[in-house]
Amino acid sequence: MPTESAFSIQQALAEGINRIDSDSARLDTELLLCHVLGKPRSYLFTWPERELTAEQRQAFGELLARRIAGEPVAHLTGLRDFWTLTLEVTADTLIPRPDTETLVEAALERLGDGPYRVADLGTGTGAIALALASERPRWQVIATDRVPEAAELARRNRDRVELHNVEVLTGSWCEPLGGLFDMILSNPPYIDEHDPHLAEGDVRFEPRSALVADESGLSDIRQIAEQARNYLKPEGWLLFEHGYDQGEPVRALLAGLGYAQVTTLNDLGGRARVTLARMP
Repeated sequence: MPTESAFSIQQALAEGINRIDSDSARLDTELLLCHVLGKPRSYLFTWPERELTAEQRQAFGELLARRIAGEPVAHLTGLRDFWTLTLEVTADTLIPRPDTETLVEAALERLGDGPYRVADLGTGTGAIALALASERPRWQVIATDRVPEAAELARRNRDRVELHNVEVLTGSWCEPLGGLFDMILSNPPYIDEHDPHLAEGDVRFEPRSALVADESGLSDIRQIAEQARNYLKPEGWLLFEHGYDQGEPVRALLAGLGYAQVTTLNDLGGRARVTLARMP
């Protein structure tokens, strides 16, 4: 950190951008600094000459050191933006990512405003369920997670954003569900245990059980697809997020289980990201 007694917002930004080894060094620095100051990002650009107090400077330095060591920004601030929502994040769940908005968009495009029943399996922070509920207030959204701490986090986020058409149940995949659904969707573990990306970036700090699946990453997708046949209405939708190279095997899996209209959608980067199908 600079040796001068005065330390401005502009200096703090330069310090973080120069020291964080990340493609998102500027954004990371801005988010950490906003967290310390308790201000929106616009404040940083409006008042770049404002000086940090000694306590703020120390807090920023500590967070910066942890980010340089690799800890995710979402874990350092305890918050992550997803869709139009700001959600609490803990080390018990995956950090919501922009790629997952492809799954949300696909779901919204396939069901209108009617009073539909929708299930989000392995909800984690509740990001998917809450994004859907925020756009479709007449939907009844049931979110499940087998990890009690994750389910409790999803409930806190539901209360945080005041979306009361979401119910969070503790249990594995479809097991806690009752009745039939118009749509079931999930962002399940889909990374192969030997994938080298597991040793890189934020995923090093996320729960391995929420990332890795057997059968080259397909075992949880298979299990959900098998269970969902007992919970989907005729012509009900089943949607999965998956890895960029898993579109073909996921389509084959769903077709083999008797699903119809099996299709894979790309994310904004042009990579296969979501495969969906309908119950016959």
